[in-house]
Amino acid sequence: MTVKNYFPEQDNESVTVAPGLSRKVGAHNDNLMVVEVHFEAGTVAPRHHHVHEQITYVMSGKFEFTVGDETYVVAAGDSLYKQPNIEHGATCLEAGTLLDVFTPHREDFL
Repeated sequence: MTVKNYFPEQDNESVTVAPGLSRKVGAHNDNLMVVEVHFEAGTVAPRHHHVHEQITYVMSGKFEFTVGDETYVVAAGDSLYKQPNIEHGATCLEAGTLLDVFTPHREDFL
């Protein structure tokens, strides 16, 4: 298997996931993936769960996140950890961008 080490911005296509929500997959391999996620204010990412570990870093904006039974209001510079299979979701309070890191990579995003 050939390992790709460089993922130029122009090669990473932005995909609209739902109204007010788009994502762009960045560097990834079988074990790790980084994804830039853009939200318009008021957009809701419904509660869901998956087998992947996930860390979310708030690059900009303000969000209300529910992770398991806890709810947090987060802003630029904050981060969250989501263990495998924990239910989580978010509402965008002020337009912004998240950086999500998944392990292993999300095959459904490729």
